[in-house]
Amino acid sequence: MMRILRLLSMAVALPLCGLAQTPTFTATIQPIVIRNCAAPCHHPGGVGPFSLLTYQDVAKRGKFVAKVTQSRYMPPFPADRQFQHYANERGLSEIEIKLIQEWVKGGMVRGAEGEGLVAKSIESKDASARTPSLQAPSPSPPTPDLILRMKPYTIKGDGREDFRYFHVPMNLTKDVWVEAIEFVPGNRKLLHHSRLMVDSTGTMAGIDGIAEDDANLLSFQRTPLADEFLYGWVPGNDRVTFPAGSAKRIRAGSDLILNIHYSPSPNAAQDQSEVRLYFAKKPVERIVRTLTLTENNVTNQPFRLEANTKPTFYINYGPLPDTVRLLSVLPHMHWLGQSVRAFAITPAGEAINLVSIPDWDYRWQLTYFFREPLVLPRGSTIIAEAHYDNTDQNPLNPNHPARTVGYGWSSTNEMMNLVFYYIR
Repeated sequence: MMRILRLLSMAVALPLCGLAQTPTFTATIQPIVIRNCAAPCHHPGGVGPFSLLTYQDVAKRGKFVAKVTQSRYMPPFPADRQFQHYANERGLSEIEIKLIQEWVKGGMVRGAEGEGLVAKSIESKDASARTPSLQAPSPSPPTPDLILRMKPYTIKGDGREDFRYFHVPMNLTKDVWVEAIEFVPGNRKLLHHSRLMVDSTGTMAGIDGIAEDDANLLSFQRTPLADEFLYGWVPGNDRVTFPAGSAKRIRAGSDLILNIHYSPSPNAAQDQSEVRLYFAKKPVERIVRTLTLTENNVTNQPFRLEANTKPTFYINYGPLPDTVRLLSVLPHMHWLGQSVRAFAITPAGEAINLVSIPDWDYRWQLTYFFREPLVLPRGSTIIAEAHYDNTDQNPLNPNHPARTVGYGWSSTNEMMNLVFYYIR
């Protein structure tokens, strides 16, 4: 992965060819694909279902790549980049989309070696067969200070979605300051997302392996958590690194609680995911905190979605007691979610855009890090609105016929969350 990220910096510097002549893969298309597709997801071991590193990889899916990029289905980035810009945003420009279209229509010409990124042949198992593959020196990845593994879990091959909770002892004898957090899925094919929480009560070992539809889950939900959202992983939402001098604090004696969603599978499979924590090496000047706005903050209560209705719910949170710097925002809803928008209003009446997702996709939920921390002065108010579709006409409705639902951790229920990382 580090090798691919190194290539990314090379690709950014490469000029795009004009549209007067048919673009070639090596000179024009390869840098676009590396930067937007291969580096984040579509590489060996990545979350993408196939690799897009080589000419052969891309050419055999050329028409498909042209279609999904023209429709902007790929690369996935649900947030409206006109509403707010983010440090981790991705997406193709109109010129890049047109270049891919022209390349496919022109016969997917490969071009001469050396036109674009340097290619190096690597040995395959058959010494007579060589596959061009991108190569570049890469720095050593950082070494985690603590690796925590869940117990092995067998995913049932019953073709149903599987939502599970796991208890992972941390065995901390002293408080630790965490400057980066990484979740490494043990089964990238089936693991859809994971939410990491911290329990400091020592009473939740019994949640290990429990399913979301288990009636016993409610007793655990009543337990106050030390951190309701330490970190969330979804495809593309890799290691979270906080700004220099800031970190999350985890108290001695705390344990991790993992909420993991597995996609449906016709065959049984195994998973043993792990969490990697990177401790701060220098004194921490600012504590990273989490602000989680939930259904309890909805102003037009109750948070109840009547069958065959399209309700809208609102959050009005504030005034903030202190000035804060927002590092990121993560909206969260389930299958009935349609759109969400959030902004802040300062005491001076200034509107600060936070996030807008006009077409909610439950399968792609990201932590959106602002390019620069957004300063919300003391007295500011955070406002959000979320639209839902709980009708029989909604093809994503998990309940057919539609039924009235309320708050719940199961995907057949609903939620309205806004999760912020911030520093004071």
